[in-house]
Amino acid sequence: MTVFLVFLYPLPFTLFSRQDNKLNYRYRSFSMGFGRRLTPAVKYLIIFNASFFLVQEILRIDWFFYLGLVPALVWKGYVWQLASYMFLHGSFMHILLNMFVLWMFGTQLESFWGTKEFLKYYFLTGIGAGLTQAVVNSSSIIPVIGASGSIYGLLLAYGLTFPNSVIYLYFLLPIKAKYFVIIFGVIEFLATINPRGDAVAHLAHLGGMVIGLIYLKRHTGVKLIARSLKDILSKRRYKREVRDYHYEQQIRQEVDDLLDKINQIGLENLSKKERRRLDDASRFLRERAKRYQKEQSGAD
Repeated sequence: MTVFLVFLYPLPFTLFSRQDNKLNYRYRSFSMGFGRRLTPAVKYLIIFNASFFLVQEILRIDWFFYLGLVPALVWKGYVWQLASYMFLHGSFMHILLNMFVLWMFGTQLESFWGTKEFLKYYFLTGIGAGLTQAVVNSSSIIPVIGASGSIYGLLLAYGLTFPNSVIYLYFLLPIKAKYFVIIFGVIEFLATINPRGDAVAHLAHLGGMVIGLIYLKRHTGVKLIARSLKDILSKRRYKREVRDYHYEQQIRQEVDDLLDKINQIGLENLSKKERRRLDDASRFLRERAKRYQKEQSGAD
């Protein structure tokens, strides 16, 4: 899960946001280079990730199979791996790049959203990315490690929240955040459908972005679903009203024909079937008239 290493390194990038001076930052603590503030959640996430990595390297612990995300084991009850895998990294550059991007984008998002919402989103996208990997590759016994699922979720969130912020690749090439996110989304999608065998969990990256998109656009989605259901119900009601109208017209025509026949031969000369039909039709029309009056009085 080191696509940043593959695609960004050694492409240094810094970020200048036109929205920065408009934000009412909730936190003013722990300055950290380039003028970016290290907010509480980002600080502790970096500390936890760094601590896991230091213990792993100093004590030479190989805990990838137990704490990393092994899809086949997740379905056998190792559900903690859906969260624990985010705190493991395979190399110094792996954790450095992930934590750099977490600091670069996460601080602004936490400042804008607040710590609680930021952490909820961070773990939602990370666990969602892991779950995506576990569902699609359910029989795999290869451990997946790294916070990149959450990192890609943060990239997406930044592009949606601050779409016109400018990211400078090589400190020279400006690109708006919304286009930056689209480019990386396309890269991950293409890498997912056409894997190159580079030991990078592109599916988890893409899963983090998709889960993030669903979460951030959930209100829009609910409104869209509600509007669609309303349209469907309206169409069904219209079709029912048209069908009832035509049926009523048919009944009225039958009643008119029977009344004409009564004028010609008299009521006593109608067959039992015709009399029963006349009674049923008259009852139906009376009920329709009552229902129509009730609807009209309710509308008034």
